[in-house]
Amino acid sequence: MTTHRIILKTPDGGLDERAFDGNVVSIGRDDECDIVVKGWAIGKRHAEIRFTPGGAHITSQNALVGVGVNGVRIKEYGPLSPKDEIQLGGHSLYVIPGARDGGGAHGARPPDSGGQPPRNNGAQGGDGARQPDSAGQPPRGSRPRPAAPPPSRPAAPPPSRPAPARRFRDETDGNEFLRPEAAAPRAPLPAPQAQDELSDTYLEWRKQVHAELIKLMDVRRIDITAMTEAELESSVRRMIAVVLESLAGLPRAIQKETLAEQVLHEAIGLGPLEPLLEDETVTEIMVNAHDQIFVERAGQITKSPVHFTSDRAVISAIERIVAPIGRKIDESSPLVDARLKDGSRVNAVIPPLALKGPCITIRKFPKHRLYGEDLLKFGTLDEAMLEFLSFCVRQAKNIIISGGTGSGKTTLLNILSNFIPEGDRIVTVEDAAELRLHQPNLVSLEARPSNSEGKGAIPIRELVKNCLRMRPDRIVVGECRGGEALDMLQAMNTGHDGSLTTAHANSPRDMLSRLEVMVLMAGMELPVTAIREQIASAIDLIVQQTRFKCGSRKITAITEVTGVESGKIQLQDIFVFEREGYTADGKVKGRYAATGAVPEFLEELREAGIRTPELGIFEAAEFRHV
Repeated sequence: MTTHRIILKTPDGGLDERAFDGNVVSIGRDDECDIVVKGWAIGKRHAEIRFTPGGAHITSQNALVGVGVNGVRIKEYGPLSPKDEIQLGGHSLYVIPGARDGGGAHGARPPDSGGQPPRNNGAQGGDGARQPDSAGQPPRGSRPRPAAPPPSRPAAPPPSRPAPARRFRDETDGNEFLRPEAAAPRAPLPAPQAQDELSDTYLEWRKQVHAELIKLMDVRRIDITAMTEAELESSVRRMIAVVLESLAGLPRAIQKETLAEQVLHEAIGLGPLEPLLEDETVTEIMVNAHDQIFVERAGQITKSPVHFTSDRAVISAIERIVAPIGRKIDESSPLVDARLKDGSRVNAVIPPLALKGPCITIRKFPKHRLYGEDLLKFGTLDEAMLEFLSFCVRQAKNIIISGGTGSGKTTLLNILSNFIPEGDRIVTVEDAAELRLHQPNLVSLEARPSNSEGKGAIPIRELVKNCLRMRPDRIVVGECRGGEALDMLQAMNTGHDGSLTTAHANSPRDMLSRLEVMVLMAGMELPVTAIREQIASAIDLIVQQTRFKCGSRKITAITEVTGVESGKIQLQDIFVFEREGYTADGKVKGRYAATGAVPEFLEELREAGIRTPELGIFEAAEFRHV
């Protein structure tokens, strides 16, 4: 008899191995499921694994939290191999199909690497061969990770047998395609680079090689404007090799490959920022001067050992960032907002405004799509808060995300947008495009700065006005900073429910004061009473996000706007984060708790026959210590 085995790894590291003879295995928190997994993030029947002659396939049956395979959220995926990690609600599963009773596969354990099973995003068939799709592009959200040995490898098929193509269905749009090999980023710098860059010797030789490269390009009259990116990189690599061959006295301690890669990055890339951009632990890069580069990791800012060769090299890097999106930077326009290809936000300032030399600030965004369960993992909120926020987004409540600089407002806005139904038409409006929504009916608008003559600017307020003529179901404004707040409030009050935006403020009450000021910036002489009535009727919820000194980011309040009384806008907190001090390692600790207040709009939804969250989640009780 053919026996299929499934290994379950719990969040605390426990292992449970099961054997199944049937062709269908159900997974969920319902006691009638074949594999019972408890937890708020697990649906009653969360997923299903089917065993067919072509292999094991998994199907997600939960739209809120979903199922991940090797770090990518899926609807359907298969065939599964023993080293594929299935993730749902903090648990991991490994499927070993087709093992015979009494075979040597019993007692297998999931791959182990420091207590965490590694993810494998490669699309492999039965013999491990990768299958590219026809477009040659990786699925959204995929990223290469190091492969690890499987818990138990079944007997390999005969070489003559072709590997079955593994199919992948993206949950964002339902499109099905062959899972390709993840697109490889530019080759990272060799391992010794981190230490070698500290050496002044490397810096001096890099300057020399770079100068010789410029001379060689001038002699050969290279027209880089007529080249593609691949042609330019290939041509520059060849010329660097020529320069290195002609160099005399190169110290034996300097590796030519490392030096060549550094020069290439500085000549046609972003110089020493390239390895920092590839480093997923770095969330922010701050260039204060050509020899002063700081980075943020896990909320902590430290100085990086890398640096540019000169101010001119920094300006060249800025020009390479802004040119593809049609923006410019020079003495007449010495500051610019831009973005990288991956959506990371960039701000640059050059002299005469920047006194120490050109400055760059890069706010990186995760390379993979984040979901609600990622917020739980980060400790940003708890299960009850996530359930409530997802419900409010689906029921088209108007929400403002409030917080300070770097508190994670845009990240939270991206995650909440995942809960917008796919049938809704969404129009996003931003100064510099950084939102990454995945719904099919989406229009993205970006403000345009003025040209060199100071004309042609289209501010964000004009775009907000225009998007009202585009038949939007949802309007998402990246950030309200000025008069566009008035147009946003009017849109929320005229049938565009479910709109989302962010703004800077230190508390929900401060957020209301800022909204009043921003409305007055529109140039309309409105009485404060009228402004407050507009705000109270337009805004349903304010979500306050805070970045603490330890670097952690948490939602500290979810507050309902209940109306105006005696000329003052009334607020009631639904959930709060109660701080209880700091841990021994300096991390903030506290608990998430409901205040006992039940949102007023829930009763209206219940009367309309809409299923709402259980009232028990609003009881004044602690949910989770963090």
